[in-house]
Amino acid sequence: MPPFDPSRLLTGWELAPVPLVVTVWAAGLYLVGVHTLHRRGDAWPVARTIMFVGVGMGSFYVATSSGLAAYDTTLLSVHMVQHMVLSMLVPLALALGAPVTLALRTLPHAPRAWLLAVLHSRAARVLSFPPLTLALYVVSPWALYFSSWYDATLDHVWLHELMHLHLVVVGALFFWPIVGIDPVPGRVAYPFRMLLVVLTLPFHAFLGVTIMGQTTLLGGDHYRALHQQPGYGWLPDPADDQHLAGGLLWSSGDLIGLLLFGVLFAQWVRSSMKEAAREDRRLDLLEARARAGEKAAER
Repeated sequence: MPPFDPSRLLTGWELAPVPLVVTVWAAGLYLVGVHTLHRRGDAWPVARTIMFVGVGMGSFYVATSSGLAAYDTTLLSVHMVQHMVLSMLVPLALALGAPVTLALRTLPHAPRAWLLAVLHSRAARVLSFPPLTLALYVVSPWALYFSSWYDATLDHVWLHELMHLHLVVVGALFFWPIVGIDPVPGRVAYPFRMLLVVLTLPFHAFLGVTIMGQTTLLGGDHYRALHQQPGYGWLPDPADDQHLAGGLLWSSGDLIGLLLFGVLFAQWVRSSMKEAAREDRRLDLLEARARAGEKAAER
């Protein structure tokens, strides 16, 4: 493979059938739902469509089919960028796109009833239980990089694709009840949501620092073998690349965590303003009724 540089993100595209099919179907069904709403005269926020189709599925396809995917088994640092996109950026954007709400508003009666049954099922309540989703989100990367799992994904294509799916699913289970607009189980009050986000920041930082500082190479046999193959003389020292990968995990985790914190704060303020407006309307209604009662009594 040619040496990796930023231009390879644009020129290193490959046709990966599974990511392409997933992206086309997910984005296509979402756009069909938006078109259905517009056809019957109902509005759907453009920002939600941009988040789901453009940012969410767009980032998913870039991470699994661009130069990131072409070099994700060649450089650990490139894989780490892909990891953060799939586990944080993609789930966050998909949640803000509110696809469940869109489905509930556009599906026929029978599929809508099935979806509601899933949302109210015991399995959905368990999988969206905040302490469980936090534990899965925190423990998952440690299990990936400090067991034989990561080494296996470098040797088996199907395990590698399964890892991509795992990162998105675990991220979605964590982010959806926190920042999502959809009526999913596991939603808690905003102070507790902020606490969950704050708790994830030190874990990402600690994992990044641990990867930077350890002497044992992640996927060491795989990366050392690449150095011995013709055409790979440009590869950096595996220890240096691992140090860079840990730094990327640390910094990008904090950056996206702060972005998530800002999104949550904005949602909290908007929710408080709506609640205040509802309370004002309720008080105005009570006051109007009281005045009407006083006038009736005077008569």
